[in-house]
Amino acid sequence: MKGSLYIIAAPSGAGKTSLVSKLIEQDQHIQVSVSTTTRAARPGEQDGVNYHFVSVEQFQQQVSEGDFLEHAEVFGNYYGTSLSAVNNMLEKGKDVILEIDWQGARLVREQIANTISIFILPPSLGELRKRLTGRGTDSDDVIEERMSKAIDEMTHYDEFDFVVINNHFDTALNELHAIFVANRLRLANQQAKHANLINEMIR
Repeated sequence: MKGSLYIIAAPSGAGKTSLVSKLIEQDQHIQVSVSTTTRAARPGEQDGVNYHFVSVEQFQQQVSEGDFLEHAEVFGNYYGTSLSAVNNMLEKGKDVILEIDWQGARLVREQIANTISIFILPPSLGELRKRLTGRGTDSDDVIEERMSKAIDEMTHYDEFDFVVINNHFDTALNELHAIFVANRLRLANQQAKHANLINEMIR
């Protein structure tokens, strides 16, 4: 049975990366799409694992061939989601997660029907600020900029199918996983997966 495509978006500090990492650890049928980028690999990053690292020329060729579901330029580097790579994983029966922002989510929904979108919110602005400050890597000005951007991103939460509030990590993880499990139990998906069994019982 073909897998389903999911979009998971969240403001910085909401805990999306940690939730998704734990989710794919506990469910072997879920896979995260690996984005393509023109930026150089950072220490410890592996091609095909963290990103598909390509030249600007190769990236532009993929754009001209229509291979990207969505792509954008960020701080002088290009990032994109390969349609062929996503389709390959879906055909293998994997549920595929795209970790993209609300703008990318709009583009994907326009191109692929039945895409399921999930937005992760922090429990409060105070907690969000605490998480961003707790990293200890950014100046006050950078934190204020991240807070402002996060608030802008959160105004688009109502464009998504599901909302998970990450107050307690384990609870949020269970709620996130429940969305995937429930979708697999939809009538159409169960009919496709268990066609022979159902036909034997009701013929």
